[in-house]
Amino acid sequence: MKTSSQLKRLDTEHHARHRRQARLLASARLTAGITILVITLASAEPAADQATFCHNTAQAALTSCRRAAESDYWVAWGKCDNLLDPDARASCRNQVSADLDDALQSCADQNDVRLAACDRLGPAPYDPVIDPSNFVAQVDNPYFPLTPGTTFIYEGQTRQGFEHDEFAVTHRTRVILGVRCVEVHDTVKTDGELTEDTLDWFAQDRDGNVWYFGENTHELQHGLITTIEGTFMAGVNGDKPGIIMKAHPAIGDFYRQEFSLNNAEDFAETRSLTQTVHVPTGTYHNCLKSKETTPLETDLLEYKFYALGVGNILTVDARTGDKQELVRIRRE
Repeated sequence: MKTSSQLKRLDTEHHARHRRQARLLASARLTAGITILVITLASAEPAADQATFCHNTAQAALTSCRRAAESDYWVAWGKCDNLLDPDARASCRNQVSADLDDALQSCADQNDVRLAACDRLGPAPYDPVIDPSNFVAQVDNPYFPLTPGTTFIYEGQTRQGFEHDEFAVTHRTRVILGVRCVEVHDTVKTDGELTEDTLDWFAQDRDGNVWYFGENTHELQHGLITTIEGTFMAGVNGDKPGIIMKAHPAIGDFYRQEFSLNNAEDFAETRSLTQTVHVPTGTYHNCLKSKETTPLETDLLEYKFYALGVGNILTVDARTGDKQELVRIRRE
């Protein structure tokens, strides 16, 4: 049987070997990262006949995701190093290694979604021209009307609990990129407790397209904010607006609803214009069915249904079957 001093010496030697291995691994990863960065920068301005800006953006996001995963890994490993019990320390290291594998796989999955979107969006940079003179004061797109003083109330049973969502079109506005946007206050209660509190900003151009200029979102638990992920504003930190609803939707339309890289990246695809939908507020015909996805949550797939003259009346999570139905419209 080894003495405590022998065990301590062996553990010290093991830790020293690990540090040497870690330095070599970190050096190898850094070298690989520099190589990837150099290659990415070198290809950032491709031949004029075949621009690949969309794919370059996906590569940049992938590199960022991997670096973040590795950073989290080393922080977690450092915490493991401060566990006195060797078995607990080993278990901790095994767990953080498994977490790194999962995180890197998630990065790869996100990249697959972005590349698939590039195949449909094309290779050009995403840089919409926003001319304030091209926007109107009201939002009256038939599939997405926003009349101030109107509150759309949705309810449904989800895996998190019973959700009550109020999408209130306020009388407030906010100027973003020179465009005066309608402000919507969206709140979600889960089993009676406030879990999401968001301000959204929308504006309509002269053609009738409704643009999404940003959101200030908070997720809460027991009254405390747990995250503001997804918050963005067009024109800040390189973030850009997207289209939430087209003026003249056509089956097969595929477009960005927002663009804040690695933070808010929703895509929408128009799947049908002839759906009949039954919800508590009534039966609606010739509804638009939209498929909505994001690379940031690769397991999320939602179908949203929009009725003419009303807006969103139903949201279905295709993975879980959870539904959010329009149960009431409250007007001032």
